[in-house]
Amino acid sequence: MDPAPASRSYDVVVIGAGFAGIGTAIQLKKNGIHSFRVFERADQVGGTWRDNTYPGAACDVPSHAYSFSFELNPNWSHHYSGWSEIEDYLLRCVEKHQLGPRIQLGVEIVEARFDEAAGRWTLTTDAGETVSARAIVSGVGGLVDPAYPEIKGLEEFGGEVFHTARWNHEYDLAGRDVAVVGTGASAIQVVPSIAPQAARLSVFQRTAAWVVPKGDVRYSEAFKERFRKHPALMRAFRWFLFTMAELFGGPAIILNAPRFKKLFERQSLRHLAKSVPDPDVREKLTPHFQFGCKRILISDDYWASFARENVELVTEPIEAVYEKGVRTKDGREHPVDAIVLATGFALGLATAPFPIFGRGGRSLDDAWAGGAEAYKGMTVSGFPNWFILMGPNTGPGHTSVLVYTEAQIQYALQAIRKLLHEGVKWYDVKQGVQDAYNAGLQRRMPYTSWSSGCNSWYLSEGGKNNSLFPGLASEYVLRARRFDPSEYESARF
Repeated sequence: MDPAPASRSYDVVVIGAGFAGIGTAIQLKKNGIHSFRVFERADQVGGTWRDNTYPGAACDVPSHAYSFSFELNPNWSHHYSGWSEIEDYLLRCVEKHQLGPRIQLGVEIVEARFDEAAGRWTLTTDAGETVSARAIVSGVGGLVDPAYPEIKGLEEFGGEVFHTARWNHEYDLAGRDVAVVGTGASAIQVVPSIAPQAARLSVFQRTAAWVVPKGDVRYSEAFKERFRKHPALMRAFRWFLFTMAELFGGPAIILNAPRFKKLFERQSLRHLAKSVPDPDVREKLTPHFQFGCKRILISDDYWASFARENVELVTEPIEAVYEKGVRTKDGREHPVDAIVLATGFALGLATAPFPIFGRGGRSLDDAWAGGAEAYKGMTVSGFPNWFILMGPNTGPGHTSVLVYTEAQIQYALQAIRKLLHEGVKWYDVKQGVQDAYNAGLQRRMPYTSWSSGCNSWYLSEGGKNNSLFPGLASEYVLRARRFDPSEYESARF
């Protein structure tokens, strides 16, 4: 990537170079907006798919749905792509659209302040430099910073410790005794990938999860060639995947309907029975909450890993880590050479990613003291010209996140075009508009499975869901299709 130019003033600054940031940059260029800069704190683009390189890491959304609608890829090798293939896809997008000179790597934004009189944001980098912009598009994302568990004595362990999102590829697990802490989305991929290598694998489970068969397939060259020759067919296939997710995935996951959910729970339990012959282990792996209350996991071989002689499921809570291993509360010691933390991410939805000060010097953390809220998940009252991609209550529980992201990019672009071409200094969503929108979302939450009684990362400590959208993706896209200036306070030059 080229070094930063001398000018440090832009029409638009994009923060983050994952899917959201790269997609925004492509659309800015397509819309004739060339005064922009993308800042990425890491030394490579890719976001989630740059950082998650653990064995078995892959997307649990079909490849042809987990790609930009404006940059379809006929060459996906599998129905569900691995991390390296997704990372390569993003790098090709950067190269094709000549984004390199507009992306500055290794620069972290540490503060942002809005000048109401000038209608500009001033960003401060970790090097102490300042950057000015009319509008900010924040593509920071939620799956960025690893969540490290608070386990007594972890720092005293004499072996190797690393998080799945910071995998140590220099450490060979072959022939080692390994502990995996956690049984979520990363664990179900890494456990079957390392089980054949490890001498002994102990998997520490706090809560069992619903798992359904993945049914991954490798695409043939004939299949890929058909899409190369007929892009319309590829678009139709993408639309089919989206429609199936809306028709079946939405109700199956979103709806709080215990009787209806029994159909999907029985399917999962049949998968469990086929995978694990031991009835005691099956019981430990059986969830006791409604299907969809926590994230649904997809895997063909995770449960089958516990039928291996060298794999043990440990459900007794961890008391502490000692120098040679893990001690559970029953007093049993589990000697291991390495501990893999498959404990997810610190989502940070309730706090700003760094200090952000809007109109009147008010901080975003103060605005979110009662929980993170935004209008349509994108704009926050008091913080004009700041657009959040995948902000509060825009997470999908059943389909590709990019459906939401692309809708948000188009919404932000509508506002940015008005800022740049219609003499508008700033747009600030009205507090009443924001409050009414979020009150409507929260009224719907009791009717979703996420509010059916289990404790998940979707919920705040107070039990409020500021993470997911309580409806279908098609509903969200329709809600976000038009930027309406009447919903915003504004000022003109």
